[in-house]
Parts: sequence; structure tokens; C-alpha cells
Amino acid sequence: MMERELAVPRADWVAQCEAVGFGYHSIDGTYWDESRCYRFTADEVDALEAATAELHARCLDAAAHIVANGRMAELAIPESWRDRVAESWRARQPSLMGRFDFAWDGGGPPKLLEYNAETPTALLEASVVQWHWLRQTVLPRAPGADQFNSLHEKLIAKWGALAMTWSAHAPVHFTCAGDSEEDRGNLDYLRDVATQAGVTTKFIAVEDIGWDSAGGAFVDGGNEEIGVLMKLYPWEWLAAEAFGPHLLAAHIRVIEPAWKMLLSNKGLLPIVWELFPGHPNLLPAFFAPGRISGDWVEKPLLSREGANVTIHRGGETIAAEGGYGGEGRIYQACAPIARFGDDYVTIGSWVIGDEPAGIGMREDASPITRNTSRFVPHYFV
Repeated sequence: MMERELAVPRADWVAQCEAVGFGYHSIDGTYWDESRCYRFTADEVDALEAATAELHARCLDAAAHIVANGRMAELAIPESWRDRVAESWRARQPSLMGRFDFAWDGGGPPKLLEYNAETPTALLEASVVQWHWLRQTVLPRAPGADQFNSLHEKLIAKWGALAMTWSAHAPVHFTCAGDSEEDRGNLDYLRDVATQAGVTTKFIAVEDIGWDSAGGAFVDGGNEEIGVLMKLYPWEWLAAEAFGPHLLAAHIRVIEPAWKMLLSNKGLLPIVWELFPGHPNLLPAFFAPGRISGDWVEKPLLSREGANVTIHRGGETIAAEGGYGGEGRIYQACAPIARFGDDYVTIGSWVIGDEPAGIGMREDASPITRNTSRFVPHYFV
């Protein structure tokens, strides 16, 4: 069974983290935490990999269903954007990555809590940082150990494949909110793997993206056209920017593509349950309250980092604050979150392109995984 082990942090762990660009290791006090780690068996890793591949396929089935049956209103996707999303899906514009969040303690099937399909973070720490930790702390004492982590290699390969679909000389502009240290750290890592794949990259803060009305194109601060945009910024936020309406007609490639709005939305959960009721990796979920017997969770359609999530469990209510909920909500059966001591842990399982690529563990004092959670490394034997 999956176990949590106490560990002695590396004496120079701060320097080791910062050497690979992980400068936000102590955001909100403690974020990266190598005073403990999680140990899996090879069979458990196989189960996580299989669940990730299966759920990714089922979520794509759900996307096809939503488009074919005109169900975007249930996801609160603005009417003006629905044709754009549908066109993006029908063209199967390529996707780079996503992250499932699982509730699992190593027994029974992993249960899907949600799919962070558009702007998943915790990428750098799941890829390079915990791999360095494994090499320096686990392998010297357990040479046969390994880690469910092929993120770095698969990201480079996927960027190489993506780059073959546009002009070899066209730079990719990478964007996020300019004042977010965590987003910038993840984005810089994505730039690094893209560069290793031979892609020319440039950074531009979202607030600095311009629109050239005469040329009908998006431009950066040097008035260079933005032909390909890699964003770590939600589509609904991008659409709400002053330049948002121009995205509907401009000739610009965006990663993640617009069809990811279908999967990054909690409205996906009731639809995928409707299509595959009783699936061992899914929890019952509905758009209307009152249909779940037992404990349940209320989630806004567009919530991130646990904001405005409310758990109704055993007669008590646990709620997280935030600014979401006006867009609508869904209701999902409450899955037991694995608990070790005073900490709850969820598993983030990554998809690069269409392939499972590794996991990251996040601990929180609450069963709601919030933006104050801690990242804890793992290994398997």
C-alpha cells in the first residue's frame, strides 16, 4: 500500500531548488516539503498510469459529446465563444498537457476529483525538482527505486512535434500574469523544454499583449506579430481582456486550444458520469443538487485551487473562500481523501499530449486542496 515516510531534507535543498529555477519553493511559508515522501509499489504506479490513460480517453469522448449535442451552455461558456470552441475541437487543434487530481490511498481504483486540463501548475516541481531529489536522496540507498516521472522527456518530444505544425522560424510567445511568481516559474520551465526542442521562445506578460487593428494581428512590445501563444492563463480570463473579442477572428494559434475550455470546466464531471455511469474511476456528479445519497461536494464550474469548494461530510460543512460560484455549480459525491497524520493528500497525474507522464503529491491540512498546499516528492520500488 502507498505509504508516507519521514525523511531528512537535504542540507542544501534551497540551493538545489533555486539552481533549476524553482524560486517559489517557500511560497506562503512552506511549499516544497521534503521532510516526508510517498512510497508506492510498481503495481500502484501501473494502476495510476492506467487510470490516467483511461480517464483522458473518456474525457475526450465527453468533449465530442458536448460539441455534437450543443451542451456548452451547461458549462457557462459564453454564446459568442461556442462556435470558436467547436471549430477548435473539430480541427483537433493540438494540446500540450493537463493534470488529473485523484483521491487514492493505494487501495481500490483511483477516483477523479477534477481535471486541470488548461492551466495546470506544479509542473516544474513534479518534473525536474522531485527527480533531482530522487537521485540525491533515494537512489544512493535504494538503487532499484524509480519515480513515475517522464514529464521532462515527453514535454521536449511534444514541443518538437508541435513545432513541426508551424513555420520553423516563428517564435512562440509565452504568457502569464506578470505578477505571479508561481505561474512565471512554471512558464519559464515550459520555455526551457520548448527551447530544448528547437523552438524559439519569447516572454510577454498578458497585460502587455497588444492588438494591431490595422494589421489585424496580436503584437508584442516590439510590434512583432504573435503567431503562436502559449498561455498559462485561463481562457475565460483571456476572453475577458480588452483584446478578448479579437481572439474570435484573429489568425493566432493558442496553446492550450479553445476546446480545452470543455475539459477544464467542472461541468465536465456530471457529463462524463452521465456518459459512463458507474465507471470505477468516476464519482457520481450532477448539475442539480439533491441527487447524491451520502456525503457530497459542491464545486463552482470555474473554481481553481479549491476556491469556493464546499464539502458536506458526516453532518459537518467544510468550505473554502474565493470569488467563484456565480457562473454555476456542480454536485459530486464525496470521495475519502487519503490521510496521513493530520494531513490530507491528493495525487496530480499528468498527461502530456495524450500520454500519462507522471505524478505529483500535494498535502493540505484540509480535505480541500488549496493554494496553500505543500508539494511532497515520491518514489516507487
